[in-house]
Amino acid sequence: MSERITHLRRRMIEDMTVRNLSPATQASYITAIKKFSRYHRRSPEQLGVEEVRAYQVHLAGNAIAWASLNQIVSALRFFYGVTLGRKDLPERIPYARRPKSLPVVLSAAEVARLIEAVEDRVFRTALATVYATGMRTAEVLSLRVDHIESARNLIRVEQGKGRKDRYVMLSAALLAMLRAYWKIARPRRWLFTRPDGQGPINATALNKACMRAALVAKIGKPVTVKTLRHCFATHLLEQGADIRVIQALLGHAQLSTTARYTKVSTHLIAATRSPLDQLDLKTSPAP
Repeated sequence: MSERITHLRRRMIEDMTVRNLSPATQASYITAIKKFSRYHRRSPEQLGVEEVRAYQVHLAGNAIAWASLNQIVSALRFFYGVTLGRKDLPERIPYARRPKSLPVVLSAAEVARLIEAVEDRVFRTALATVYATGMRTAEVLSLRVDHIESARNLIRVEQGKGRKDRYVMLSAALLAMLRAYWKIARPRRWLFTRPDGQGPINATALNKACMRAALVAKIGKPVTVKTLRHCFATHLLEQGADIRVIQALLGHAQLSTTARYTKVSTHLIAATRSPLDQLDLKTSPAP
């Protein structure tokens, strides 16, 4: 059985490779199928839609995040539909509905307090870069020194989500911060390098530094690195930036994904005139 599983894993990796799935996605899919097989204690080739359904019920019962659940669903649909060629199964493996929750957004003053509360220079500069550009965590950690195009005021994002390249702005404030950081850290390849110099810092360490800074700064809200990306988009919107420009900066494929920031922009809400203001009413009722 183990030889058969190894063969299936190798075949699935080949299927993902020829479709140009990112290494991170490939690793995630392989892990998902491995855990699915381990849960039922059988080869996934011997399992069908009922076993998949039972596994989804199990995961939902353990309150797994919808994003993680849907990533597992994507792995299962790929494995059965592509690797095993069972075209009837993918459509019978449903995705979880995305909860309609709004992202946490900090004020500009809170963002400043958060960044200033980060003691480590590498982490502080990396977090400032997330807020200044709206890049995803993985994209910031993948930045190389040669991606900073200071003459054009641009930062090149290579192979972001969906294996797509794009550019984001390089503000004067961020450029000054990066130059000060470079003079001390002297990174050679990766912009945000680990202390041993062997590769970039990892996402877990950056997220811990962010949450620790939130406690020190007494933010009083749940804050992660992704929160700074939300703040970037919301604050740009509040400054009057075109939503399609924000879409391009964030690397969103669909405008509807970007449009959700209109729901968390309190400045836009507060600045919207109520229809009551158009009525000619007396300020107080007659006695």
